[in-house]
Amino acid sequence: MLANPPCDWEDSATVPDNKPHLYTDLASWWPLMSAPEDYVEEAAIYASLLSEHATRPLQSVLELGSGGGNNASHMKQHFAMTLVDVAAGMVEVSRKLNPECEHHVGDMRTVRLGREFDAVFVHDAICYMATEADLRSVFETAYLHCAQGGIALFAPDHVRENFADHTDHGGHDGDGRSMRYLEWVHDSDGIGTTYEVDYAYVLREDGQPARVVHDHHVEGLFSREDWLSWIADAGFEPQEAPFIHSEVDYEGVMFLGVKR
Repeated sequence: MLANPPCDWEDSATVPDNKPHLYTDLASWWPLMSAPEDYVEEAAIYASLLSEHATRPLQSVLELGSGGGNNASHMKQHFAMTLVDVAAGMVEVSRKLNPECEHHVGDMRTVRLGREFDAVFVHDAICYMATEADLRSVFETAYLHCAQGGIALFAPDHVRENFADHTDHGGHDGDGRSMRYLEWVHDSDGIGTTYEVDYAYVLREDGQPARVVHDHHVEGLFSREDWLSWIADAGFEPQEAPFIHSEVDYEGVMFLGVKR
């Protein structure tokens, strides 16, 4: 998911500019933008990587920034998933998809559940973190919730070294309504620690004219060295892992942290 720095987002008819429509008033449309069945290959990569690098048996996994629950819908076949997201509307979408999973509305920087898990997983919601302080806070949260011998996995969309401007499009048809989107990912100045993502959503509902909604998101962009250094500062033993997916045309990078 792509978004601004986290806040306690609630669904509403009028959304301020710094609260993305996709996770607030349009949260119920999420499965038509990004369908659970599209995550089979991706979720298998994450589950395999967690199991391969953990130094303890993996049964419980905490996912921070779980969004609509698409990864969890597949990973729950292997692990007991506890899901946390800052956007209440997205948590409701995930509850419908994953009723057997434990859900919490919470900020990945500050949430404290008071217990440890065999693994902590943060998918592309980590892109919410647009400052060093925010990113470090997530690593601290992950460390506090990770059991000894457990593993944390962080999967950003981009690091500074592999970022390039690009566009994408997609969408799905549902029961009585359909969604199509255009995504434009760009770094307007080529410096600093953020890039921008603009979306145009075309929404169609039976008996209604199509409508178009624009969404603007700001994402964090940091170097590999930064990621590895800050994960180590949190107490983990850090390492990189490649992200290779049949539908991704560049080699992405993920970051692991083992809690000895």
